[in-house]
Amino acid sequence: MNAEIQEAASRLISSHLVWDNHGCLPLRWDDDRFLPQLARYRDSGMDAVSINVGFGEQGIEEHVRVIAAFRHWLLSRPEDYLLIQTAGDVTLVRESGRLGVCFDIEGTRAIGDQLSLIQLYYDLGVRWMLMAYNHRNLVGDGVHDPEEQGLTPFGAQVVAEMERVGMVVCCSHTGPRTAREVMERATRPVIFSHSNAKALWPNRRNIDDELMDACAATGGVVGINGLDQFLGPRGSSVEAMIRHIDYVAQRIGVDHVGIGLDYVFDMQELVEWTREMHRKHPDNPDWEEPMKFVAPEQLQEIVAGLLRMKYSEEDITRILGGNHLRIAQQVWK
Repeated sequence: MNAEIQEAASRLISSHLVWDNHGCLPLRWDDDRFLPQLARYRDSGMDAVSINVGFGEQGIEEHVRVIAAFRHWLLSRPEDYLLIQTAGDVTLVRESGRLGVCFDIEGTRAIGDQLSLIQLYYDLGVRWMLMAYNHRNLVGDGVHDPEEQGLTPFGAQVVAEMERVGMVVCCSHTGPRTAREVMERATRPVIFSHSNAKALWPNRRNIDDELMDACAATGGVVGINGLDQFLGPRGSSVEAMIRHIDYVAQRIGVDHVGIGLDYVFDMQELVEWTREMHRKHPDNPDWEEPMKFVAPEQLQEIVAGLLRMKYSEEDITRILGGNHLRIAQQVWK
């Protein structure tokens, strides 16, 4: 890395908000051994992060247990962490040097058929929830459903309730038809928290130009993730991630792209889950091993790559966290 660019990247990171909008810690409410790894975000120069508290088939009890455990751990360490409640809290973490943490949920099985749980999760720190995790639920379709039925009447109620309480609506992992119908109905910005450009790599988890355009029309943000199977040929890393950032910025504008690394901290847990998915879906290449991720520690490489592509400091600060902060200011309550 060129020394001058490296220095400029380091300065940018230290002087501006950096927000990773999706990270994955082990979802074991009775095992907090991995939680100290949250410090890797702060040590890498990040100020705020949204971490997953549940996904897929997990139900209400599992989500509530994990949230309770994560909240307890974070709140007992106020010198190092701040549980983010408002957009203003993000300013506080930058001033104090702490890591700001909020929560996200991947899929609406967390609420079952009970709309009132959305308010509860919001009050507990959940700031975005995606509609469907790969497969159909009561709200709509996932990206792996062969036949799409679209947003359900209950799903329309979920979108309205999320907007009412201030929770951001997310369409990552969600089927294209359902995502389109969500964005047609939405009155607030809708995000793809961790989705990449299908035009660069045709994985079913990536999103096409039409969905990007619709996202931008709501005022939303596409968060680029660092998982190699969504970036390009297996083994792809920072360079491929930068290409996806650039593609989205050129397609829908720099105001509508951010970072959602989707970094998994417990690789053994990921391997076990991947093997289970491969047994269920042997013909799906998404579950092939090994998976590789762009790590928080590679943040400086990402920024340096954008500098080499002649992105301005102002544009880079939007990508690093300014766009996520804007969404929080517009949607959170």
